[in-house]
Amino acid sequence: MPSDAAVITTGLRKVFRVPVREAGLAAATRSLVRREHRDVVAVGGVDLRIEPGEVVGFLGPNGAGKTTTLKMLSGLLHPTSGTVRVLGHEPFRRERDYLRRMTLVMGNRNQLQWDLPALDSFELSRAIYRLPEDLFLRQRDELIDLLDLGALVDKPVRNLSLGERMKAEIANSLLHRPEILFLDEPTLGLDVTMQRRIRSFLADYNRRHGASVMLTTHYMADVEALCKRVIVIHHGAILFDGALTDLSEQFAAHKTLVVTLERPTDPSSWSRYGDVVASTPTRATLRVGREATAAVVASILSDHDVRDLTVEDPPIDEVIELAFASAEAPS
Repeated sequence: MPSDAAVITTGLRKVFRVPVREAGLAAATRSLVRREHRDVVAVGGVDLRIEPGEVVGFLGPNGAGKTTTLKMLSGLLHPTSGTVRVLGHEPFRRERDYLRRMTLVMGNRNQLQWDLPALDSFELSRAIYRLPEDLFLRQRDELIDLLDLGALVDKPVRNLSLGERMKAEIANSLLHRPEILFLDEPTLGLDVTMQRRIRSFLADYNRRHGASVMLTTHYMADVEALCKRVIVIHHGAILFDGALTDLSEQFAAHKTLVVTLERPTDPSSWSRYGDVVASTPTRATLRVGREATAAVVASILSDHDVRDLTVEDPPIDEVIELAFASAEAPS
């Protein structure tokens, strides 16, 4: 198997065996004697390849298999079948050399000691990763500065806001300067300003250290700001793997035209160019079939004195919804 990829998987699969029973006392009694189970396929044969230094958005609805995949890549779960290599290691073996080179940040999980200042948790991480004192202090102070944590790290973690705690969690996870970051909803529940600061920091970390990043998020602004490539997963299977700019080409059959005129026109006349989303006598937002866009633009320019005209793909979150809908549609 090639070893130059940061992540490479073939047929990666995870099946959970879960107990089931009907409601009621009789069913509960039967389950004491003979418990029934069913298999739930969380990840159903995924092939991935992520290059060193790549930042990849890993997208899907709740229950699609995103977190399960990240847990297998980070070594928390053993695959049911398939092969997986991350930085040349088999993650589920949890080798020390591998654990020193990766990190997993989960927005809904605490790694910091709740009743202690973040500085104490940083010291614990130093001991776990056996970081030399001078290297630890240099990296700790750099992260505190970059994430603007100076006034926060000596407060008990329980006294920090969600956004402040998330910044401290990220700093703690990067003290050992990992080569690959698995980020599961790192901006979950944060306000817009804090989301922007976290995104800026992650982009800077990627540039400084060439780290690979695999990011799951429901905030499309995170994806647009950080990821040139996206992988869309649904029901444990890959729907799309490619450039973010190509996602609309595959799943969105329309474009959005925003037209502003020099002189007013009859608002009802806009409908002959496409589906009218909004209109006034001098401005309209139209939804036009992708293949017809060029002809519609030419027609508008021929029929009117146009002050401004823009052609846009649908918002990325709308495109993602279309991708999920296509997976649910009967074949």
